[in-house]
Amino acid sequence: RFHSQFPSGDVVQFKPYSKYPPVFKDVAFWIPDSYQENDFFELARGVAGDLVEQIAEIDSFQHPKTLKTSKCYRVTYRSMDRSLTDLEINAIQNDLRDQVADTLHVELR
Repeated sequence: RFHSQFPSGDVVQFKPYSKYPPVFKDVAFWIPDSYQENDFFELARGVAGDLVEQIAEIDSFQHPKTLKTSKCYRVTYRSMDRSLTDLEINAIQNDLRDQVADTLHVELR
């Protein structure tokens, strides 16, 4: 029964995964009309490198009076070889927030 799950002759390469826990941090900001989501993803990976495992939009909100749009992203950090400390991730997250505001011209929330 186990072998029936896999097509015959199709070999799948093993992808390593981390045995260490993830650290989740959120960042929210008001976006300008020129905002491109991929720019944020590239910036986050540029700041944190391989420690960024995933970035997901968890909320989008449009203010009813000002019609400004806010986005909130959850950044998942994880190392393949060690547990990450709060001190280390907080420094990276603060750097990411500063660079997002400066580079993408967004208003942090």
